[in-house]
Amino acid sequence: GQAAAPAAVDGTLQVCRAAWEPILTARELEVALLMAEGGANRDIAEALHVSVRTVEVHAGRIFDKLDVRTRTELSVLAHRTDQHL
Repeated sequence: GQAAAPAAVDGTLQVCRAAWEPILTARELEVALLMAEGGANRDIAEALHVSVRTVEVHAGRIFDKLDVRTRTELSVLAHRTDQHL
């Protein structure tokens, strides 16, 4: 069933929030979690009421801080983080 998926995602994001909170600013954390969920830059921009360019700037900082190069790597990191804790 599909009903299980949101709970799994929520669990992963809670773990990531805890893991990433010391590293990222509050705003970067929001962007990172939305990206880890698979949100497109435009969707993230709308959700956070900022420009797409602002999201891109945050993304660049997030990728640097978490040592990933792409949003795919970010998602993989999110799921790996969930398994480690």
